[in-house]
Amino acid sequence: MSDLIIFWHRRDLRVSDNLGLSLACSDSSRVIGCFCFDLDLLSGDDIAPARISYLIGCLQLLQAQYQERGGELLLLRGKPTEIIPRLGIQLQARGVYWNLDVEPYAKERDRLVQRELEQQKIVVKTVWDQLLQSPGQVLTKSGDPYQVYTPFWKNWSQHTKSSPVAPPALLHKITENELTLVQELVLPQLPSSQELGYSYWDYPLPLKPGEIAAKQRLSDFCSTAIEAYQEQRNFPAIEGTSQLSGALKLGAIGIRTVWQETMEIQLHSCSIEGLQGIQTWQQELCWREFYQHALYFFPDLATGPYRESFKDFPWQNNPSHFQAWCEGNTGYPIVDAAMRQLNQTGWMHNRCRMIVASFLTKDLLINWQWGEKYFMQNLYDGDLSANNGGWQWSASSGMDPKPLRIFNPASQAQKFDPEAEYIRQWLPELSSVDTIDLVTGKITPWDCHQLGYPQPIVNHQQQQREFKRLYSNSKNNG
Repeated sequence: MSDLIIFWHRRDLRVSDNLGLSLACSDSSRVIGCFCFDLDLLSGDDIAPARISYLIGCLQLLQAQYQERGGELLLLRGKPTEIIPRLGIQLQARGVYWNLDVEPYAKERDRLVQRELEQQKIVVKTVWDQLLQSPGQVLTKSGDPYQVYTPFWKNWSQHTKSSPVAPPALLHKITENELTLVQELVLPQLPSSQELGYSYWDYPLPLKPGEIAAKQRLSDFCSTAIEAYQEQRNFPAIEGTSQLSGALKLGAIGIRTVWQETMEIQLHSCSIEGLQGIQTWQQELCWREFYQHALYFFPDLATGPYRESFKDFPWQNNPSHFQAWCEGNTGYPIVDAAMRQLNQTGWMHNRCRMIVASFLTKDLLINWQWGEKYFMQNLYDGDLSANNGGWQWSASSGMDPKPLRIFNPASQAQKFDPEAEYIRQWLPELSSVDTIDLVTGKITPWDCHQLGYPQPIVNHQQQQREFKRLYSNSKNNG
């Protein structure tokens, strides 16, 4: 057996601040990288073309980073439970290293890969990389995982956060003989989205792929917007958020790098408002970790509601209403603007994610899992833990001390899009409508007809009362 170590990239498509890759390079001078296009994941019906496009772009740039360091990133395609052990065996690798994941599928996949490798006497080493605090580090006084965010934040924020690790100076390129051994496993080139079975993404991505673009976006956000984040984060017409969610999902940037940048800005901030903005964004990073910890300890979240009373909730699930919601044709301007932003860009502002999720579940009385799936089919930053957590929060089915929360689309628009700038951007057919009518949703039937815009498909007040009735009955019966 050689001294070769294979580092298996998954949600860590970078060389900087990569704990698993750094560990591999500290254990051997001969480290090669690999990435496997997982057929089990790619065959699912919840993969967004925008996310595939971002993934391919990140891999292209990761390959270049390996080449710059004299190394090689092997591209594989198949079932990782078969392909990764075969790669290790055929290259006579000493070890295979990777960074851990919280998702139920990934945990089981990794368990099977590890078992097969260790049966072949190949060393497996794994570390937590995508979290500032790994599962088990932040627990209640009784040693249990948190089920409520606020106490989790108070505990999480007191823990020391690790610093970023430097990228490896040199990586290894396999020999011609080694390449011959694994030729049947390795793709000759990076496949296109069409070759992977997905349509071409026609629109610009919200964030350019790769580590350099993610670091630049972080720098720009921290220098121009983070100190005003507390004030501006809820206004979708303002560029007030980082839009780094896609980079964090696929690990185009390291979370320690992100955290360190916020701490440096915090040290030099000179105003109470600035410090509040920075802390509010740090709390959003903590929400990301809270949902990942929740999914790790409560894997059933991935397939159903957290609250028992919602397991048999009598959703109405009207298919035509769902279609109207998906297309942005509900007759509620703020909802439709948000859905069209999603469909056209692969991204949606977070305030709008809450608005449309509340509307689907509380106004249309449609199962939150329909919306959760549609988001995953379209979001370039679609992440199981964050998406599931957000949808269950909005549906009142998740971990929340105040479970019954209903958003009024009109009041949300008046508060967060008072000049209807966001609405007009995504609903150009309504550009001539008075602002007050746009934000209140009180567009006359005549104007709707003339402008080709639908009238409201439901009455918010009626649906709100109906949801409360169903919720009360369900809770009492539960």
